[in-house]
Amino acid sequence: MGNALKAAFIFVAPGADPARNRNWVKTEAVELVAVAVKDYAQAEAVARELVEKEGIAAIELCGGFGSAGTARIAAAVNVPVGVVRFDIHPGLGNVSGDTLFG
Repeated sequence: MGNALKAAFIFVAPGADPARNRNWVKTEAVELVAVAVKDYAQAEAVARELVEKEGIAAIELCGGFGSAGTARIAAAVNVPVGVVRFDIHPGLGNVSGDTLFG
């Protein structure tokens, strides 16, 4: 099949430390790093770092990212950005990340 797709899944979790709260899952087809961030600003920085230093070619965002958060990450990098969708997120007190971090 050739080279594996290097992708990232970024999720929002209060108090997260992306230097510690990250883990890789590697298969023949996909190498995926999951990274926790505390807010949108940190997510932007992490997304840029992953693309520039890890060669990440696609990013998926957790449902905690609202429309505004997704737009911020998409503007921060030059790779495709997708999102899992929740209008209210159970891990964020049943609100959108836009309400908390927008």
